[in-house]
Amino acid sequence: MDREIAKEVRQKELRRQILKIGIGVAALIIIISLIVSLMQTNLNRKDLSISVVDRGIIEVSVNASGKVVPAFEEIINSPITSRIVEVYKKGGDLVEIGTPIMKLDLQSAETEYKKLLDEEQMRQLQLEQLRVTNRGKLSEMEMKLKVSRMELNRKEVELRNERYLDSLGAGTTDKVRQVELSYNVGQLQLTEDEEKYRNEKSLSEADLKVKELEFNIFRKGLAETKRMLEDAQIRSPRQAILTYVNNEVGAQIAQGSRVAIVSDLSHFKIEGEIADAYGDRIADGSRAVVKIGNDKLNGTVSDVTPLSKNGVISFTVQLEEANHPRLRSGLKTDVYVMNAVKEDVLRLANTSYYVGKGEYELFVVNDGQLLKRKVQLGESNFEYVEVINGLKAGDEVVVSDMSDYQDKKKLKLK
Repeated sequence: MDREIAKEVRQKELRRQILKIGIGVAALIIIISLIVSLMQTNLNRKDLSISVVDRGIIEVSVNASGKVVPAFEEIINSPITSRIVEVYKKGGDLVEIGTPIMKLDLQSAETEYKKLLDEEQMRQLQLEQLRVTNRGKLSEMEMKLKVSRMELNRKEVELRNERYLDSLGAGTTDKVRQVELSYNVGQLQLTEDEEKYRNEKSLSEADLKVKELEFNIFRKGLAETKRMLEDAQIRSPRQAILTYVNNEVGAQIAQGSRVAIVSDLSHFKIEGEIADAYGDRIADGSRAVVKIGNDKLNGTVSDVTPLSKNGVISFTVQLEEANHPRLRSGLKTDVYVMNAVKEDVLRLANTSYYVGKGEYELFVVNDGQLLKRKVQLGESNFEYVEVINGLKAGDEVVVSDMSDYQDKKKLKLK
């Protein structure tokens, strides 16, 4: 016969069931929490670059690419058309002033130069011959003038005598007129001879000056030929490093073609390029900072090209420390050209995450976690980025590469 279970027993059993269910639920919650915790990515703080947002000045800059080049570089061209006979130096050699670099075939050039020397001597003799001829001709005309003056004086005396005799009645009027006519003709003849002498003298002087000018022009051409012949002895114009030499012995080279380059590899400058869209921010005299690894070198912008080429504007940066040990010819660099100053702005460290003005999603430290936040960033320089919206002073922001966690909204920070 069934007996009714006591009320106390039933309540006790119910409490036991509830306790079992509660323990099961708690265990389930714990398990789920552990699973979520295990699934959540943990990051170590010491492995991250974290920047604290602060207020300060940003000297706004534009970023350009640059290349290290020698501060001085001289191209040596062949002054004549010739052939390479010998090469004495190779690329990378240190050369002093006047050091022979190569030998060209100068036989035909030297033969031509000797012909010009002979022609110079011939022209000089011709010029001297012209001087002697002119002196002789003018001397002959001067002698004729003296004779004509003496003859005119004799006729003047004769005229005076005839007039005197005529006044005494011992002469005749016809005789006086005849002598007077002869005297007047002599005067006219003397005037004509004097004019011929002056004209001949001027003509001789002008002709001599023309010949002297032609001779001087020839001598200048000869000096230029001599200089070209001396330059054809390919030598270093200064103490430098030979960075290029045409070492093809026997090769024909045209006049003006490059045969060698010498460079000063102890001092350098930067050749920069920037998109023409930023051309209005680049000007001669602007301050620039060149980054080589962690080193920053100060410099000044110069030689900005007025026109863009293939969408690019070129410029040069003259470095304050042009002999810095990190500088190597051909090394690629980042160049930051300063063009404005912003005061009392929120700023954040500038690293690889920043690619220009716009909206970013950055991780911000919050109670042991990293929470993704949308942030508006503005202008920048090589050190700082302007924070427009989304952050406040004192916020700690991860500025290292977080591309592996771009799909995460929250990360655990250890």
